[in-house]
Amino acid sequence: MLDYLKKEVCELSKRAQRNGLCKHKSGNFSARDPESGLFVFTPTGVDRELLTPRDMVVVDKNVHVIENLSGLRPTSELLMHLKAYEARPDIKAVAHTHSMYATSFAVLGKTIPAIVYELQALGAKRGYVPVAPYGRPGTYELADHVADTLKDSDVALMEKHGTIGVGSDIYDAFLKVSYLEELAQMYYNVLTVNGGKEPEALPPSEIVQWAYPKEVIFS
Repeated sequence: MLDYLKKEVCELSKRAQRNGLCKHKSGNFSARDPESGLFVFTPTGVDRELLTPRDMVVVDKNVHVIENLSGLRPTSELLMHLKAYEARPDIKAVAHTHSMYATSFAVLGKTIPAIVYELQALGAKRGYVPVAPYGRPGTYELADHVADTLKDSDVALMEKHGTIGVGSDIYDAFLKVSYLEELAQMYYNVLTVNGGKEPEALPPSEIVQWAYPKEVIFS
């Protein structure tokens, strides 16, 4: 069932670990199949390097486990994923990581401003990376906080927890949390070099105006 989606989620979750976005069994990933409406989740408590597509768990929107061929349980944070899908019908994947620099700002509950224009690629319509208020992992409280924060941004920091990104597919979600970590490291570096002084940030109006150049002519 959903073999193609299981393979994609498995491969990108392993890539996230190799890239240092999440270590020691932390973080989780999922993708939605638009035809069946079912979701593929990474399992809980397993080193991703040991995972195979068979280990992925299929769940429906009512939190019923439809298939777990390896007998594994889905991530304990599946409620957060499902709430994100409910709040954003346009998305097809969710990536949750504990990357070092971005999580450091999440610990502080500190938003990340638009210090570079690339923030527009993260769907951050407020002009900064928002912070979802704290909620205990695995609860509807956290799920509601995250879903609300993602309504106008494709990425968010999770207070005292980690990061989350959503996308059109699992690669897109993975790419966004990767960009988020790079942006967080850049912001940290700028603050360090600048003696803790905040850098000038681009206004939200500038961020949302990006468009592909109309001057390009296709024959």
